[in-house]
Amino acid sequence: MKKQIRLNRQRQNRKLRVSNAVKRYSTRPRLVVFRSHKHISAQIIDDSKGTTLVSASSLDKDIRSGLKYGGNCEAAAVVGAVIAKKALGAGVSQVAFDRRGFRYHGRVKSLADAARDAGLDIGANNNGDNNEETEN
Repeated sequence: MKKQIRLNRQRQNRKLRVSNAVKRYSTRPRLVVFRSHKHISAQIIDDSKGTTLVSASSLDKDIRSGLKYGGNCEAAAVVGAVIAKKALGAGVSQVAFDRRGFRYHGRVKSLADAARDAGLDIGANNNGDNNEETEN
């Protein structure tokens, strides 16, 4: 039990550290991700106005009908594509990615990659996949 309490405290500290850094150093709206065991959700928040611009979740009726399960990478990719489509429709093309203390792998990475592929500018993909060698 002590280990679980320690891990929860570490996650809360990490969440505050990541979110505060994104808020402090970026003027873009934030793409905030939340994942539970069964579902994943994302919303784009404008901190200067304090409003949520768009949101998408694996619990939404139109998304849920096409998914078998809401807690896997396929569901995260669908939510990422939907949030990007809604954001571009609302006139938001650049966002800062706020992972809220979750590690950038698995479902969180799938959501971010799907949003990038749908046309939302989240920033560079830093895992080395985009390195193109130029031939002279």
